[in-house]
Amino acid sequence: MVSHTIEHGVLVITVDQDPGIGGRARVSETISDLVHAHRPAPVVIVLDDRAAGTAAVSAVLRAHRMCGHLGILMSIATHSAPARRLLEANACTDGTRPVIHARKDTAISTALDAAAAAA
Repeated sequence: MVSHTIEHGVLVITVDQDPGIGGRARVSETISDLVHAHRPAPVVIVLDDRAAGTAAVSAVLRAHRMCGHLGILMSIATHSAPARRLLEANACTDGTRPVIHARKDTAISTALDAAAAAA
């Protein structure tokens, strides 16, 4: 359900299917463990088309809040326009809004640029 790679120093976490409400906590925990293990690396979470449901989006938004608290740059990539709309509609308004891209390579490039600018 969740896989990860390191691309150019960016932790890329891919959620390949929606875990459903019952699996949301497990996905959130897996993402959290990966982020903590690889910090301070920037993070890109990729939602595949099959992961465009509310439970996966909820787990990703939870990860975004966690990364914000840890001071870790995070962005999201998904081809799914409905998932992008769901992410935007459900993002917290009391912090930094998530940066959402349609393509993984663009998200990685942006993360690298932002990390370089912050250094």
